[in-house]
Amino acid sequence: MFQLDKLLRDNIRQLVPYSSARDEFKGEAQVFLDANENSLGSPLTRWYNRYPDPLQWKLKEALSKVKGVEPKHIFLGNGSDECIDVLYRAFCVPGKDNIIINPPTYGMYEVSAHINDIEVRRATLLDDFQLDLVHLENLVDENTKIIWICSPNNPTANSMDRQDVETVLNNFPGLVVVDEAYINFSRHRSFIQELADYPNLVVLQTMSKAWGLAGLRLGMAFASEAIIDVYNKVKPPYNINQATQELALKALEETGQVNDMIRALVSMREQMHNQLAELPVVRKIYPSDANFLLVKVVDARAVYQYLLDQGIVVRDRSKVALCEGCLRITVGTESENRKLLEALSQYQIT
Repeated sequence: MFQLDKLLRDNIRQLVPYSSARDEFKGEAQVFLDANENSLGSPLTRWYNRYPDPLQWKLKEALSKVKGVEPKHIFLGNGSDECIDVLYRAFCVPGKDNIIINPPTYGMYEVSAHINDIEVRRATLLDDFQLDLVHLENLVDENTKIIWICSPNNPTANSMDRQDVETVLNNFPGLVVVDEAYINFSRHRSFIQELADYPNLVVLQTMSKAWGLAGLRLGMAFASEAIIDVYNKVKPPYNINQATQELALKALEETGQVNDMIRALVSMREQMHNQLAELPVVRKIYPSDANFLLVKVVDARAVYQYLLDQGIVVRDRSKVALCEGCLRITVGTESENRKLLEALSQYQIT
C-alpha cells in the first residue's frame, strides 16, 4: 500500500519552505516594492529586472491544455535533471535508502543518486531490452524508495512493455518514475492519463526533445497533487527563469508546427534506418521509438573515431552493458543525415 507520508524523509515532512515575496502576494498590482529588485531595470532590457512567477502558473495553464492534466499536477524543473534530483532530496535518506535502475538507461538517475549518497541497485534489462521483473522484484527491500523506468529508453530507443510497467506500479509501495523524454516520437500512449489510478506514479517529460528547446532547460514532472506539493516545497524559489517561461509559452502556441517536426523526424528516422541497413559497416539496427537509432557496427570505437575525423559526432555506447559494439546516432537534418551516410558508406572494413 502506497503511503506518501511514510515515504517522505522526516526533515522534509517537517520542513517549512522558503516563502518568497511573490509566494506571499496573490493578485494584480501596479507597484511592486516587496522583493528588493532593481526598480530602474537592467542595462540589457527593462523586462528582466523582476523576479519570475515562482510557480509558473501561466505556463502550467498552457501546458495543461496541451497535456490534458490540471496545473496542480504539474511541476516544472530546470531541466529534467532537477525533477530527478528533487525526488532524491525529498524521499531518500542518504546512506540508508536505495533506488533501482534498469540499465542500460539514462545516466543521471545513477549520477544524481551518488551525489545524494543513495545506494543504486541495478536490474539489468533482458536481451530484448525489456524489464526483468523477477530480478527487479528481488532487489526491492524496505529501504527501496524509487524505481526508475525510462520509456522510450535511452540509449536503447525502445518502449517498455506497458503491462510490465503496470505490474511494477501495482506491486511496489514506493515511487515509480516513468521518464517519457522521447514519448512524442513513439506510437505508445503516455502514462500521464494514468495518474488518477496510480498515486505512486511520477511521469517525466521535457521540452528538450520534440519541442526543440534543449537550450531553455525546461523539464516537467506530472504526479498527484500531494507529490507536486512536495516538489514545490523542496525546489528553489525561482527555479524557472522569466525568459524560459516566456519562450516556452510562445512555443506552446505552435503545437501544429511541433507536430509537423515530429512527423518529419520520425520519417527521417525510418529512412535513415533503411539506408544504414544497406551499409557493410552496419551489423544491426535496433527498433526505435525515439529520435535516435542504436546501431551495432563492425568496430564501434574505430567507426566513432573515423566519423569524428570527418567532423561528425555520434555517441559511442559500446562500453555500456547490452550495447556492446553500438553507436547511438541522433536523427539530424536531411543534410546532416546525408553526410553521415556518405561517410559510413566510404568506411573501409579491415
